[in-house]
Amino acid sequence: MRADRGGRNWARSLIMFIGVSALSGALAAGLAIPFAGFVGQGSAQVAATVENLPREFESDPPAVRSRILAADGTLLATLYEQNRVPIPLSSVAPIMRKAIVAIEDSRFYDHGALDLKGTLRAMVRNQTGGEVQQGGSSITQQFVKMSLVEKAKTAAERAKATEVSYERKLTELRYAIAVESEFSKDEILERYLNLANFGAGTYGVQAAAQHYFRTSAAKLTLPQAAMLAGIVKNPSGYNPTRDRARARARRDVVIKRMLELGVITVGQANQALRTPIDLSQIEPVPNGCANSRYPFYCDYVVSKLLANPALGATVKDRDHYLKTGGLLIRTSIDPQIQAAAQASIDKHSKRTDSTIAAITIVEPGTGLVKAMVQSKPYGNGRHETNYNYNVEKSYAGGYGGFQNGSTMKAFTIAAALAKGIPMDYRINSPEQIDLTNARFQTCHGWTRDPTYRPKNSTHSGNLTMVEAARFSTNTYFLQLSERTGLCSIAKIAGKLGMYNAQTGEPLDQVMSMTLGVGYVTPLMLSNAYATFAARGKYCKPLVVTSVRDKAGRPVPGPGFDCRQAIPRQVADGVNRMLSQVMMPGGTGGHLRFGSRDMAGKTGTIQQNLAVWFSGYTPNLAAAAVVADASLPYKNLMRQTLNGERIADPTGSGTAGPLWETAMQGALHGLPVERFVAPPKKMIGDPNAVGDTSKKNDPKNPKPNPKPKPHG
Repeated sequence: MRADRGGRNWARSLIMFIGVSALSGALAAGLAIPFAGFVGQGSAQVAATVENLPREFESDPPAVRSRILAADGTLLATLYEQNRVPIPLSSVAPIMRKAIVAIEDSRFYDHGALDLKGTLRAMVRNQTGGEVQQGGSSITQQFVKMSLVEKAKTAAERAKATEVSYERKLTELRYAIAVESEFSKDEILERYLNLANFGAGTYGVQAAAQHYFRTSAAKLTLPQAAMLAGIVKNPSGYNPTRDRARARARRDVVIKRMLELGVITVGQANQALRTPIDLSQIEPVPNGCANSRYPFYCDYVVSKLLANPALGATVKDRDHYLKTGGLLIRTSIDPQIQAAAQASIDKHSKRTDSTIAAITIVEPGTGLVKAMVQSKPYGNGRHETNYNYNVEKSYAGGYGGFQNGSTMKAFTIAAALAKGIPMDYRINSPEQIDLTNARFQTCHGWTRDPTYRPKNSTHSGNLTMVEAARFSTNTYFLQLSERTGLCSIAKIAGKLGMYNAQTGEPLDQVMSMTLGVGYVTPLMLSNAYATFAARGKYCKPLVVTSVRDKAGRPVPGPGFDCRQAIPRQVADGVNRMLSQVMMPGGTGGHLRFGSRDMAGKTGTIQQNLAVWFSGYTPNLAAAAVVADASLPYKNLMRQTLNGERIADPTGSGTAGPLWETAMQGALHGLPVERFVAPPKKMIGDPNAVGDTSKKNDPKNPKPNPKPKPHG
């Protein structure tokens, strides 16, 4: 009985092989498989091959392109390994369905997984015509093959999925039977049309319709549908962008086959055959951040996504999912505010400058990064760069910032106010001060410098804190930091997101800390100042506001992360102090515009290697920097900005105009909001500190006069 059973197994195996050889498409493609060679394998081996064939077919979801959107919903960038947009069969024009069935498997709805009659007919027609005009494999078999190729993760797996062998053909056959038993014909056709390669980097009929004809699959015409159906057999050879004549000839084969089957009329066929292939509507889908509207910002968004473990266990897994998962990524960037910042860059700088300029704008109270621009465009050519001058070095393209100069004084002000030192606090601040061996307290002890004799570059005298802030008097703030201690300054700066953007370490607690320390970025500084605008509420910078998978389900991410970093009244005091900087006579006085409450601070580092202006309203905060970004760093004096040599590099006169123009445009249309007045005890003597609380009364706002330019 065993022998009989073995004989029956051998018979079944032989019958299956004959069917597979004929029906798998090998014969239709002109490939001769030597029957004798197969028989020579022995009945036991053949029986084992058949019995070990899989009974079920599991296909991976097809790769789907992901989209990155701006805050207003407009497209920012597309990321993909395969440009594909899956759609239901109901969204495919009936003429497209008829075209693909006519040329690839005309009896698709009449047979099972195999079609002996259709295969033999295709074999005869192809041999008569001298080339492959009709497919020999059924649409189901083709779907199986494409799915196996799609599932392949390595070159070896892809080679196995496409090899010419008995094993592959038998496997495809068994899978095709499984697919036919699980899905309806329409479901199989839908999966096939979404998976197929239509050339020119497009996968699936929807992406193909958009690419070649700038339309949807639902609106395809007969000539368009015939062209797309013809491409599937040889996506490279029948690609109209590579060989229009060959693509048209193939299209015409499809049209004639549809006529032969009675799918279309003679009139429809003749009209379609007369229609030329029009490539004027081709619409490439740019891939990746380099081709996006805002490449530097896009790159930064992608870097944040690659750090999100919800997208995969490893960076490689996340990158793959990002390009194949069909994600919808919404970001913080506001195209109107971005345009305003870019207009400032265009007005005040040129790509050919020896210096660089960069601006970041952040929304107080949310941390949303609204704009990120710079003077050197994205690229590898002359006067282009891959560095993002706005962000930290820990991001792959991040430059890592610049020393920030006197913008650090804002944190010293906050530390002093937090310790109860009022705004009218006076310190004798001469032009030069001898701090030789003076002891400054740090979080870990004390620090000193045996040769430190700093100077002022602006006003000197017996000044209040407000006056010292308006004039940016170095000797005042050095003595103030001696009184507050460097630790309190460092702690507040750290709470507001300030750290060394080159190393990721906390800012160094050195005697000159209040005059600038370490390397900070425009993103970091604008967001720290946004904390003052938000009454001490610090929010981590946020560029990715939401991610949804292709089914519309939310993907976990960092999201909004805010906390009360410093007391509200301390932030109110800083706002009042830095508002005085923007009043007539202050270092930022000539940058003030309109009737809004504004606050800001200049920053210039030693040897003028970089200059800053960072300022804010209750609505928006921005930081602008002009710097030398090429080693060895050189003094900005006599370097070029906006095509002209810089005669006197200052935070107010050099970086300030970039900030002013950007903020003027960014604030357009936003409501006028006011800072909250600090406690009277914090102000001290109103006459001594130039209290403007009445002028800025929100119940009776009055425009402040435009101050005269100040150097």
